[in-house]
Amino acid sequence: MTTELPNIPQNSTPGEDPTAVERKKDHIEMAFKSRVEAGELDARFYYEPMLAAHPKPGSLRPFSFLGKTLRTPVWVSSMTGGTALAHKINRQLARACGEFGMGMGLGSCRQLLYSNEFLPDFDVRDELGADLPLYANLGVAQVEKLLRQKEAGRIAELLQKLRADGLFIHVNPLQEAMQPEGDMFERSPLEVIEEVLQTLDCKVIVKEVGQGFGPESLKALLQLPLAGIEFAAAGGTNFAKLELLRSEPVKQMIFEKITTVGHTAVDMLHWANECKQSLGTACRTEHLILSGGVRDFLDGYYLLQKSAFPAVYGQASGFLKHAQGDYAELRSYVQAQVRGLELAHAFLRAR
Repeated sequence: MTTELPNIPQNSTPGEDPTAVERKKDHIEMAFKSRVEAGELDARFYYEPMLAAHPKPGSLRPFSFLGKTLRTPVWVSSMTGGTALAHKINRQLARACGEFGMGMGLGSCRQLLYSNEFLPDFDVRDELGADLPLYANLGVAQVEKLLRQKEAGRIAELLQKLRADGLFIHVNPLQEAMQPEGDMFERSPLEVIEEVLQTLDCKVIVKEVGQGFGPESLKALLQLPLAGIEFAAAGGTNFAKLELLRSEPVKQMIFEKITTVGHTAVDMLHWANECKQSLGTACRTEHLILSGGVRDFLDGYYLLQKSAFPAVYGQASGFLKHAQGDYAELRSYVQAQVRGLELAHAFLRAR
């Protein structure tokens, strides 16, 4: 009886390439499934395969952002507190930020202004570490109320007990208008933020919550001495639409279209870059967090390459999804995103 040997490529033995047989079989079976048509190509990049070797893991360069050193150009924002799930998610995300050198913003800290009941859900500095940026978060409606009641000191106390480096103020007029329990603004958010900057000695970042900022709003913000602006552009979670879905059917029918207004991160970055050039020294905001509709590392890498500002990108939904399981799942997800960025830096150039 004779035994047929597998078809091994020339100049190779099983010992030298033990997966060769199975790999070649896969190539044959998957060849037609793996075609990418011209219309499917990612036209944002030039692919340059000649200019670099494969990057080693850990090859992303550390860089300064918000006065601290990051090792990965990603910003992670967590959920709010008050539930066992949020408690777990916040800690998992903080641990990942600490391991991979990313910045972190907390969910709305409104619950902590008058009580420490939910402080354990938000107190993640130990998991994050002292050398990475951590920012608390309040809505502009709560900030406006504190200023009106002469209680701005509560914000300073909040930052102190969280050991936070500064404050996010989220601006959300459409969300509040759609929310059944929403707070109505008595002053423009711009006026409120200007008073905060005059009243408090802390770093402030301003963000939207799913629609982004139009060009006039961006221009006005960029002229303030902010630590940064987070886009929270259209394309990610739309909190105005989320709140509308909690309303009665008649209200949903009437207001559905207004929740579809907004701006993409690409549009906003174009406006911000134009403002930086036209304003010159009158552009006083230092950093950008490019978020909203960022699905993966390629979206993030493209925005980073186009930014005239020191920037990181935010990608909330993917992190949130994987932070609900065990830490190994989240770690694997982040590790893959980081590896994608390393490959993009080596072989891709933004058009």
